[in-house]
This record gives sequence, C-alpha cells and structure tokens, in this order.
Amino acid sequence: MTFKNPVQRGGPRRSRFDQFAEYASNFTSSPLFFLFCLLLVGFFAAAHIAHLRFELLLLAGESMTAVTLLLLALLKNAEVRAEHAIQRKLDAIAAALLEAHGDDGGQAFEDLRNAIRMEEET
Repeated sequence: MTFKNPVQRGGPRRSRFDQFAEYASNFTSSPLFFLFCLLLVGFFAAAHIAHLRFELLLLAGESMTAVTLLLLALLKNAEVRAEHAIQRKLDAIAAALLEAHGDDGGQAFEDLRNAIRMEEET
C-alpha cells in the first residue's frame, strides 16, 4: 500500500480505484443518489418516531455513517485529482507566458519562473 498522491501512483493511466472514484463521484451528484440519501434519512427519522427496536435504530445510524465515510474517501480522491489537474494547467499557462515573452529578466519574469511547480516543493 502506498500513500502517494492519487495522480502520482499509476503513471499516465488511472487505477481502478481512481476510475471507481470518478464513477462514484458522478453517481453521488445525481438525483438518484439524493433520493437514496433522502430515503435513508427518512428511515432513520421514522425508526425514531415509531420507537422501533434498538437494532433497527443502530442499523439506520450505522448505514448513514458508512455512506458518509465512503463519500469522504471518494470525494477526497476526486478533489486531489482535480487540484492536480488545475495545477498542471496553471503551470502550462505560466510556461507559455514565459516562452511568449522571451527572456525579459524582470522581477515579474523571475517570479513567474519560480512559481512553476512550486507546489511540489511545499
């Protein structure tokens, strides 16, 4: 098991987990998933209102906890991949600006050159 950034794990191709995380992210932003969550919360509320057995109350609460933890892992993966993609685009724009303006030697030029891939140093 590795603790590398998701975009640095598998080279140019995404891993199965990354593909699954993208599909899950797309599904969790759908109306169908919202309906599922609404039903789960409704079951939780109905179980409390109806004073059902303690086991059913635990089932409802633990189901919501499990969904929350899974969503946290999947959404964090999607966030990190999106952040990395944005940073790569910004680096490409900065490199294109440097190339287009040539070697000015000014302070803004040096700041822009130093900012490329700065996130890897921090």
